[in-house]
Amino acid sequence: MPDSRVLDTRMVEDGAAIRRRRECPACGKRFTSYERLEEPQLYVIKKDGRREPFDRGKLLLGLSKACEKRPVPRARIEEVADEIQRIVRDKFAPEVPSREIGELVIERLRHLDPVAYVRFASVYKEFPDPESFVEEVQRLIQPVDETE
Repeated sequence: MPDSRVLDTRMVEDGAAIRRRRECPACGKRFTSYERLEEPQLYVIKKDGRREPFDRGKLLLGLSKACEKRPVPRARIEEVADEIQRIVRDKFAPEVPSREIGELVIERLRHLDPVAYVRFASVYKEFPDPESFVEEVQRLIQPVDETE
């Protein structure tokens, strides 16, 4: 709305966007707008070789499903998605293998919530049998060596 009045402006997403609180002079209602840098399209290379545009919504959906009914705030899930998206753009643009995105997600979930990690790992790692699944859970229970 071009006639709106800006009440507050803040940098968000580590400076990648600007959030503005605005007010409509006609009705007095307040709303928020975001300004983001438009970046070149990033493509994901799937396991079968297909390429599709990177979709932050898909990333958020996967993280949200893994964290469903867990004590992980939505804001933290958004932060993780932002972090992964930034890493992918900085390191892999213009194309990123889906495997790299999966590895970034699984690493973040391991430190974010152990149950969310196991949920995601059970789908991502495609365990061939229950024993493989149990081995993964046992690795999770063991202390993580931060020097690795």
